Order: sequence, then C-alpha cells, then structure tokens
Amino acid sequence: MALSGTDVIGQAKTGTGKTLGFGLPLLERVTVPADVEAGRAKPEDLTNAPQALVVVPTRELCQQVTNDLLTAGKVRNVRVSAIYGGRAYEPQVEALRKGVDVVVGTPGRLLDLAGQRKLDLKHVRALVLDEADEMLDLGFLPDVEKIINLLPAKRQTMLFSATMPGAVIGLARRYMSQPTHIRAAAPDDEGATVANTTQFIYRAHNMDKPELVARIPAVRRPGPGHGLLPHQAHRRRPRRPAQAARLRLRRGPRRPRPGRP
Repeated sequence: MALSGTDVIGQAKTGTGKTLGFGLPLLERVTVPADVEAGRAKPEDLTNAPQALVVVPTRELCQQVTNDLLTAGKVRNVRVSAIYGGRAYEPQVEALRKGVDVVVGTPGRLLDLAGQRKLDLKHVRALVLDEADEMLDLGFLPDVEKIINLLPAKRQTMLFSATMPGAVIGLARRYMSQPTHIRAAAPDDEGATVANTTQFIYRAHNMDKPELVARIPAVRRPGPGHGLLPHQAHRRRPRRPAQAARLRLRRGPRRPRPGRP
C-alpha cells in the first residue's frame, strides 16, 4: 500500500517491524544522483533538501530509525540525517547544509531548525508520523500539526501507531487523504507490545549499571533464574554459609558505595 503512494494508517504493536514497513517505501520514493544518471529521474527532481520526513517522539527512537534507514538505503546511497534535541545544533545544521534525502526527527528540534530556516521542508513528498500515540502522551501533537502545516499539501502521509486514541484519529482525519487503515492485530487485542516480546527491569546502583549491562549477554539460557543475570539467579535460593563464602571469594571484595563506610 505504501509503495503505491496512497496514505496509510498502520496500526501494529511495538516490535512488529513498522520501521521498514514505512522505511522501504520512503527509500524507494526519494531521488538520488544515481537515478538521474540512469535516466530514471529528471535533473530537476534532484535536490539537497529533504524529500521525506519521519517524525518520532523520542531521541532514542530517532537514532534507531535513522540507523535502520541508513542500513536499508546503503545500496542507493540515500542520505539520512537524525535531528533531535539534547545535542549540539552545529553537526545537525552542517548535515542539512551538505544535503540530505530523508530526515528523521523529534518535533521540538524540527520546529526549531525550521524556524531558523536551517531546515527546508518545501520539497517533502512523503511524511511519516511514527508512534503517534506516544507523541500524544508526551504532548507533541500541537507541534506535529505545526510541522504538517509547513509541508507541501500534495504529499503522501503515513501514520503508524500501536493504539488509535481519539486525538490521533482526529489528526488523521484532518491531514490525511482517504487513508487505508491496516491493522496488524486481532480486534480484541489492545496491547501495545507483541506477546513474544519479554521485558526485564534490573534495579541497580548508578555505579553498577555499566557492569550490569556488560553481564546481560552472559545469560545463556532460560532456567530457574530466567530474566536474571547469572549471579542474581543464585540469590533466589538460600545459601549455606560455606557456599556464600566461596561465592564472595570468586567475586572479590565488595566495593563501598558513596556515602557508606
């Protein structure tokens, strides 16, 4: 559906591959120098300004989507740039100045650079609103509407969301043209994450976090302590004094935490 150029609403849980669902059609639609050289596009279709825009709610998702699109667009040498807050303006402005085909960004920084006339959105042919329900939860929908009003009226718009609250449906009605609604879930399944995605939370002191993350790949197989690191799994069972002493010897002395003797 997205490859045909029609507007699409994709409703699917987190973890179902929405990124390439909209990413591959975007990469196919943009014009790169190789297209002009091969006669597949006219020289006037080639521009240094963004031809596609992906709006996401968080910097982490921005980085993830950018990396996925860079990987998928490597063969065609599609230029993809991440625009998000919390980092210096200069590298992002420099990337835009050199030329970019696809911009992935968060609403605040996109509006900021557009207001400074560093980001030209007049050539955008395709817009993607990713994780629209999360943008609603974070209060970004007014900024999203401001961004949409900066885009050409003639464009393809795709909206992807795990759930479809009323505000998101209203956004789709105002800014999309006869969209095809594709729901990749059972009608009675309202969860936001696929069932085979298991999430774990590890509570740790700030000083222990790097070591904790480094140990996560050491988990070999599900077992009695599934979801725990190997040394944490042992703590689920009471130890005899001798066992505790041997374990402490293998680990070494405990490091004192700040503020503790």
